[in-house]
Amino acid sequence: MADAMVMRAQQFINDTYGGKLGIPALEVDGKTSWTVMYALTRALQYELGITSLSDSFGPTTLSTLQSKYPKLNASTTPSTKFTKIIQSGLYCKGYNGGGIDGVFSSTVANSLTELMTDMGVAGVFEAGSLSPKVFKGLLTMDAYIVTGDGGAGIRTVQQYLNANYVKRQDYFIIPCDGHHSRTVAKSMLLAVQYELGMADGVANGNFGPGTQSGLKQHTVASGETSTWVRLFSAAMILNQRPNVPFSSSFGSALQSAVNSFQDFAKLPVTGKGDYSTWASLLVSYGDQDRKGQACDGVTKITQARANTLKAAGYKYIGRYLTNPSTTDLPEKAIQIGELQTLADNGLRCFPIYQTFGRDASGFNYTAGNAAAIAAANAADDHGFKDGTRIFFAVDFDAYDYEVTDNVLPHFKGIVDGMAIAGNRYKIGVYGPRNVCIRVSEAGHATASFVSDMSSGFSGNYGYPLPPNWAFDQIVTKTIGSGDGSINIDNNIASGLDTGQGSFNPPVATMPDSLFNQAYFPGLLADVQTYMQSIGFPEDDGRIYTTTQCLETIIAGDVAVTNTARAYGMRKALIQTTAFWEFRHYGNEDLVKDAGVWLYHNGYVPDWAKDLPGVVSLRDSSTGVAQMFGLVGVLCWNNSIRTGLVTGTPKDPDKDSDVFSVWDKLRTDNDFALTSVGHAHIWGADGKPGSVDAETAIRRPSLDYKESEIYEVLRRYQGPKEPAFTDAKKRMPLYYIFEKYNRMMR
Repeated sequence: MADAMVMRAQQFINDTYGGKLGIPALEVDGKTSWTVMYALTRALQYELGITSLSDSFGPTTLSTLQSKYPKLNASTTPSTKFTKIIQSGLYCKGYNGGGIDGVFSSTVANSLTELMTDMGVAGVFEAGSLSPKVFKGLLTMDAYIVTGDGGAGIRTVQQYLNANYVKRQDYFIIPCDGHHSRTVAKSMLLAVQYELGMADGVANGNFGPGTQSGLKQHTVASGETSTWVRLFSAAMILNQRPNVPFSSSFGSALQSAVNSFQDFAKLPVTGKGDYSTWASLLVSYGDQDRKGQACDGVTKITQARANTLKAAGYKYIGRYLTNPSTTDLPEKAIQIGELQTLADNGLRCFPIYQTFGRDASGFNYTAGNAAAIAAANAADDHGFKDGTRIFFAVDFDAYDYEVTDNVLPHFKGIVDGMAIAGNRYKIGVYGPRNVCIRVSEAGHATASFVSDMSSGFSGNYGYPLPPNWAFDQIVTKTIGSGDGSINIDNNIASGLDTGQGSFNPPVATMPDSLFNQAYFPGLLADVQTYMQSIGFPEDDGRIYTTTQCLETIIAGDVAVTNTARAYGMRKALIQTTAFWEFRHYGNEDLVKDAGVWLYHNGYVPDWAKDLPGVVSLRDSSTGVAQMFGLVGVLCWNNSIRTGLVTGTPKDPDKDSDVFSVWDKLRTDNDFALTSVGHAHIWGADGKPGSVDAETAIRRPSLDYKESEIYEVLRRYQGPKEPAFTDAKKRMPLYYIFEKYNRMMR
C-alpha cells in the first residue's frame, strides 16, 4: 500500500538529488525499500561532503558523521536538507517526521526518542537527539517492533544487546523485530567476547579459539546470578527454547529448560550452561570435539575401515546411492560388496541421494520427480529394504526465497516421484537448518540431516536445530591409519533414523529383457501422472494421446530390446526419447511431412522447395522418433563407419538417399526405434558429419551415470534450447521406464 509521506520522501530525493550526484532517481510509489534507504544514505553522504557515494552506511560515513555531528538535534543540524533526510528516514521507518519541511521540530525529537526506545537504546543516547549509530539504524530496512510471527522474548534480548553493547566500536544496532538472524547471532557472539574482556578490534563476532577457550571458563549453573547467566538465557531464547526466563539468575525454570535442550540436542544432560551447551547455542556446529555415533563419507567401507569406524564408536554410516560424475570421487557411490561389509560388522547404513545441484537452478519440480525415481531405483539395486529413509541433498546456501521458489517445489516433485516409485522408501532432507525446517513443515520430509558444519550458511545462522533432526553434521576429520584410514564427516545422531543393518541381495547389472505386458497398466499410470504434472494431459489436442504414444513405443519393444542389447545400452534411453518425440507430434508435423513427400515425389518443382516463407521441403522430423532423414543418414553412417553395423554409407547431400531414410523413418516404426539407438551412439560420438558436432563422450552403456544419461538425451535434440530444458523434463520419464525395465531383468 502506498504511503503518502513516503511518496513525499521519494519526491524530495528526486527533486534534490535524483538522477545526479550519484543518486539515482526513485520511483515515486510510496513504498519503503532498500532502494529508498540507499538513496537516503547517498544523500547523507553527499551532505557530509563525501565524494565517493555508496549504498553502504560504512566506516567512512560513520566516522565522518561522528567527527562532524556526533549529536544531531534542533540546534546542531547543519541544514534543512539534512533534516529532510532525517524526516524522510523516519517516515520510511513508520514514525512521524513532522512533515518533510526541513524543520527539526519537537515532533521529530519525540519520534527519535520513540525510535531509540524501540531499539532499546533510549537510556544510552540523549533523548530527542540523533547519534551516528542510531542514524545508521534509521537508514536500514531493519524493524524495531515485532513483525510477523516474531517473538516478544527475542525482541527483549535484541533490545538488551543494543542497550548494553552499542557503545562498543564494532557493535551496531540490530533489529528488534522478534526474529533471530545472522545479524543477531553475530551480535550475540560480540556480547560474549566483550564480556570475556576482548578489546575493540579484537572482538569480531566469530566463534574462534579465543572465544571457545573463554567460554570453557564460564560454566553457569543453578543458583548463580551474573551477566553470564543473562547471556546464557538470551542464547536459549534466541534458539527458541520454550519457557526460558530472560534473567541474570539461574533458577529452576532455566535449569529445566537446559535439561530439555541438552536432551534434544543429544548433549550430556547436566542442567548446566557448560561449554558444549554454550557452543550448541551460539554456532550451528557446536562443540566439534563431540564424539558422534554417525558419519558420512565418499570412500568405500572396506573391512579395515569398518574396523576403524567401530573402534571410534560409529554405528550409522551415510553413503551415497549414486555418483552423477564420471570422473570425480570414484568411491562416492556405494561400491559392490560394501553394504555386506557393513552388515557383517554390525554397522548400519543410511542412504543419501545427491546430484549436481549446487545452486537454486538445479532444483525444481521436474528435477525432484526424477530424483525420487532415480533414488528409489538405485536403492533397489543396492539392496535397501522397503521403509528405508533416503536423504535428498540440498547442498548449497539456499536463501529463504530460493527455498520457496525452488527447493519446496523440488521436494513436492520428490514426494510425487516417490509415489510413482511405489512409496517404498521414506523421504528425508539434507541441508541447512532453514531448508530442513521448511521442507519438513511443508510435509515433504519426515527427518532432517542437518549440514551444520557449514556455519556461515545464511540458512544455518540464526535458525534452531530442526525438531525432526536425525543427523547433525558438525566436523570433517580423518580417523584410523594405514589401510584403515578414512576421511569422514562426524555426525551426531538423535536416534530418529538408524539406517538399515541388513540388505537384500544387490541387483546385478544385466541387459534388459522384453517387456511384460502385465506391467503396462502400471507404466501407463505413472507416465500419465508425470506428463499431467508438466502440462500434458491424456488428450491435449495433439494427434496422439499419451496412451496411444506409449502403446506405439511398447508395440515396438522387440526392436527396442534388440537394439539395446546389441549395443549395451539401457532400453529406457530409446523409450524415453521416442515417447517424448512422438507425444509432441502435431498437425503441423503432418503438414511438413506431406510437403516433403510431395516434393520428393515430383509434385513440387525443385526451384520452389526453399522459397522465402516456405518451410524447407527437402526434409522434416518424422515418424515415431521425429527424426530428420538427414539425421538418420548421419547416425547410420556413423555406425557403419565404426563397425557396429554392416552396409554402405548413404550420401547426406543426395536427395534420394535422404528421402529413402526419411520415408522409412516415417513408415517403419521398428526402423525408427532402432535408429534412435544409433542416434544416441552418434550423439555420444560427438555427431561427426553434423553442423552440431560436439565433444565425444562415453557411448551409452549399462552403467551410464546420470550426467551421461542427461547429456545423451539432450544431444538428441541438439545444442540449443529447448534441448536443455526438455532433457531435464525427460529425466523423470527415463527413470519411470527404467523402473519397469528393472522388474523384467
